[in-house]
Amino acid sequence: MRLLVATTNLHKLSEIRAILTGIDVELQALDEWPDLAAPEETGATFGDNAREKALCYAGTTGRTTVADDSGLEIDGLQGEPGVHSARFNGETYPEKFQAIYARLGEAGQLGCPARFVCALAVARGTEVLFETQGTVEGRIAEAPAGEAGFGYDPIFFYPPYGKTLAEVSREEKAAVSHRGRAVRQLREWLETPNLLQSGQ
Repeated sequence: MRLLVATTNLHKLSEIRAILTGIDVELQALDEWPDLAAPEETGATFGDNAREKALCYAGTTGRTTVADDSGLEIDGLQGEPGVHSARFNGETYPEKFQAIYARLGEAGQLGCPARFVCALAVARGTEVLFETQGTVEGRIAEAPAGEAGFGYDPIFFYPPYGKTLAEVSREEKAAVSHRGRAVRQLREWLETPNLLQSGQ
């Protein structure tokens, strides 16, 4: 079967491809539909936004579509940036990091608990076929560290590794990350016998 991955983020696509390697699914990316308008992502939760994106792209392309919405929840910021992670304070991630550390410092919350959340949905036409969510718990690092990964990885310290998720290999990150956990559940669903035989 063919499965449209609703992202233009090459890092995210690479993570998903690596986890789904070896199963009989042909992944397509949004760059094959360059003129598609992205949905507004107005949901109050990651799950809301994942469903919205999956249904939008499934409807406009006619393809079975997997979409995710993910972000960082910081306890010391009352769960921010949350669903606004991609649009939070500044255009670049160094700008976002600076704003986060400034606010945490003012609140006396440096090093506070945080988590990455990834909600994932699969849709065909107007129907949501599958939903799941993955979470990884950690804390905000003392300072950004690491060159691997992407997004907020340099400020997310994962205690079992003793490093940020930007300081570990792709394989180490995928083994514990929010997206890794969600996509492994997707893989189990895709491997269900006779699932999706009748669709694209």
